[in-house]
Amino acid sequence: MTGEDPGPLVRLFGLTGGRARPPGEAFNLVAIVTTVAIPYEQPDLTPEYLAVLATCRRPIPVADLAAHLRLPLNIIRVILGDLRREGLVTIERPQPAAQAIDERIYREVLHALRSL
Repeated sequence: MTGEDPGPLVRLFGLTGGRARPPGEAFNLVAIVTTVAIPYEQPDLTPEYLAVLATCRRPIPVADLAAHLRLPLNIIRVILGDLRREGLVTIERPQPAAQAIDERIYREVLHALRSL
């Protein structure tokens, strides 16, 4: 059976060069990805890489990006690792909930509780 389509998994395996882990520092599924730059000349970027850059123009969590593009998480992670290495995206850890709340809010809540 020559000429038969090998299927999407084989294609994705080829897309990442067989890599299952992203290069560089690890990041989790809730890390926020943002496009920093889209190169004018894109001869080395596949449609999947370009789709990631286009989707990340607004900050988006890694898991949401994978769902939006309908790509497996391990593939998205490898693509993001490559794009980060090239300086095209940033991947930031989300702030812990305790750090995300402004100190002013704590004071207002404390003041409201004292007035009860």
